[in-house]
Amino acid sequence: SPRRPRAGGACPRRVSSVLNRDVKQFGKKHMFDGNEETCWNSDQGTCQWVTLDFPRTVKLSQLHIQFQGGFSSRLCTLEGCRTGEELVKISDLYPEDSHAMQISFAAQRAGFQVEETVLDKLKITFENSTDFFGRIVVYHLGVLGERL
Repeated sequence: SPRRPRAGGACPRRVSSVLNRDVKQFGKKHMFDGNEETCWNSDQGTCQWVTLDFPRTVKLSQLHIQFQGGFSSRLCTLEGCRTGEELVKISDLYPEDSHAMQISFAAQRAGFQVEETVLDKLKITFENSTDFFGRIVVYHLGVLGERL
C-alpha cells in the first residue's frame, strides 16, 4: 500500500508573508504542527501563497486545508512542477468560508479531491480572501499522496 506523505517535517516551505512579521506566533510552521490552537496568519495584501518543496517526488492525491472563517480564500490555485521546471497550473479549488473546525472535520472525511499529479514542488495561491484586507489564516495544511 502506498505511503501517504504529509507536508511538514523536513519539507522546506515558504509563505508570502506573516502578520506583523511575528514568526513565533503566526509563522508557517504552525500549519504543520498538528496543534489546533496555532495557525499561520498572513499579513494583508492580495494573493497570499504557500510553497512546499518535497524531499522526494510525490504523486499528489489530496489537499486538506483548515481556514479560520472570515480569513479564508474563495479561490485557491494549485500549481506544481518537477525539480528544475517551471510551475504549471494543476487546478482551482473553491473552499467554503467556514470556521476551522468545520473545515477540519470535512477535510478528515474527504478533503478536497485534486487531480493526481506527479511533482516535487507545490504552490497554493489564495486568490480571493474573504477578509477585506486580504489576510489568510490557516490552522492546518496537509498534502496526501504517494512517494515515488
